[in-house]
Amino acid sequence: MTHKTVVERDAMVANMAPSLVTGIWRIVRIEPANAATLLGEAIATFRETEGVSAIVPAGLADECGQTGPDFCQITLQVHSDLEGVGLTAAVSGALADQGIACNVVAAFYHDHIFVPASDADRAMEVLNQLSSTAGGRS
Repeated sequence: MTHKTVVERDAMVANMAPSLVTGIWRIVRIEPANAATLLGEAIATFRETEGVSAIVPAGLADECGQTGPDFCQITLQVHSDLEGVGLTAAVSGALADQGIACNVVAAFYHDHIFVPASDADRAMEVLNQLSSTAGGRS
């Protein structure tokens, strides 16, 4: 599968095509007692000085006693360049202007925005408006 990488800020924003992914996610701490269960279902992990965090299905987090806020995932369908400048700032700024928190995960092909589950529909509206204002999809 060949993907054209987009580098220019306005093109990344205009072509981001946000897509709400099915599922509810939670960011949790990985501990020895829950590592095997949670890491097997994690869609992302990150090692920090204090320990390992993972993004896992919220239901599984509940089963493991990991409480916390629930998030929905919005995937930006544009294949943004990993060294492209401005997409994260544009997205997080537009969401912040509407009082919507976001956590951004950049992967090789796409950026993934995790927003509070209660704000997911509103976040999609904000991001679609941002994209159309930047010139629409081409």
